[in-house]
Amino acid sequence: MLDGSDGAVALSVNGLTRRFGGLVAVDNISFDLPARRLNAIIGPNGAGKTTLFNLITGEIRPDAGRVKVHGQDITGLKPHQIVRRGVSRTLQIKSVFTGLTVAENVRAAVMAHEGLVSPFRPASSYGAVNQRVEGLVVQVGLRKQLNTRASALSYGDIALLEIALALANEPKLLLLDEPVCGMGPQETEQTVETIRTISESVDVVLIEHDMEVVFAIADEIIVMAQGALLARGTPAQISSSAEVQVAYLGA
Repeated sequence: MLDGSDGAVALSVNGLTRRFGGLVAVDNISFDLPARRLNAIIGPNGAGKTTLFNLITGEIRPDAGRVKVHGQDITGLKPHQIVRRGVSRTLQIKSVFTGLTVAENVRAAVMAHEGLVSPFRPASSYGAVNQRVEGLVVQVGLRKQLNTRASALSYGDIALLEIALALANEPKLLLLDEPVCGMGPQETEQTVETIRTISESVDVVLIEHDMEVVFAIADEIIVMAQGALLARGTPAQISSSAEVQVAYLGA
């Protein structure tokens, strides 16, 4: 993965807060995540991790606080504006066009990002687009499934397709929400290797419940609990933290 020794910051969150009625889902949280590092956010169910992603991507607006990506303030922007500023994400619930092939799904995403009129024009009419589609499909390891309908893909391959769709937006910052959830060991290994490769050229922040994956892949980990920042550090520091163990095990 990339060398983060120059001190650049990929994602900066300052005093971010979001309430839903009496529930404080994200509670005055602040952190800077270094660029050219693979960063992970973990925490028990209900810790506020996905709400945090939703605040970063503009799906919901914060009650207080600011969000910056590579120094650019994106607070309060609409989701499509945030995408244009280099932020892309995948979701916990997989969402692809099941009636389209892998290539057609990625082509639709590429053409939508580039503002072309119809994602469903004949593929032969877009040489440069087709080259980019093939590159993205190869990047996520789905070359053999290029012409396979999404409805026939394994769960792991659908997750890889979703990553390709997110990469079609040419992000500077890629947010992955539980990318290996529900996968078997072989699919998990393939997805982890794909994420490692992507992190060599794109800043990646992932939410993940599989601690074995997190400790194997992350350079730095943030731990959330009850909407607040509980701890941060390297995998070795987090795995040995008594405070983190209490949050997860209630012991």
